[in-house]
Amino acid sequence: MTRRDFIRSVAYLGGLAFGPFSYAFLPERISAREGTRWLNLYSLNTGERLKVAYWVDGNYIDSSLEEINYLLRDYRSGQIAPIDTKLLDLLYLITQLSGKEEIIVISGYRSPSTNAYLHRKKRGVAQNSYHTLGKAVDIRIDGMPLQALRNLAMNLRVGGVGYYPSSGFVHLDTGPFRCW
Repeated sequence: MTRRDFIRSVAYLGGLAFGPFSYAFLPERISAREGTRWLNLYSLNTGERLKVAYWVDGNYIDSSLEEINYLLRDYRSGQIAPIDTKLLDLLYLITQLSGKEEIIVISGYRSPSTNAYLHRKKRGVAQNSYHTLGKAVDIRIDGMPLQALRNLAMNLRVGGVGYYPSSGFVHLDTGPFRCW
């Protein structure tokens, strides 16, 4: 069994062998694995796909970040905002640990006006959402049970992890660690 297979199997069972860590250690832990970080994203609401190297040899690639910002834009208003690179690193780590390549994005950035509208209309939309700061995504991964995705994210103990099984997604953000 390879190290990656071992970590993946432990993550699926609900605990990571190397324990919790903070954002300060996130880039260090993943940069040791590869010189290039790729993300493969599919926007459920627009049908757009993006497979992009966003980090190479210790540097984020501005043109790739712009492409990611566009894909994760507020699809309702068309507004684009910078996405937190810590969030991208978290998504990358999840793909590495899960062994799944493509992330299905339900929601990325939300403009304040879109968020206010959703807060009024839907239960569970925070008034001061990390989505409005480019620091949150709602995702799922084909071939990975939603509960396993939630468990993997929770055991990283990095940021917020919201579990919405009836809506079919897990919320991830780069705020303080908390779960709901």
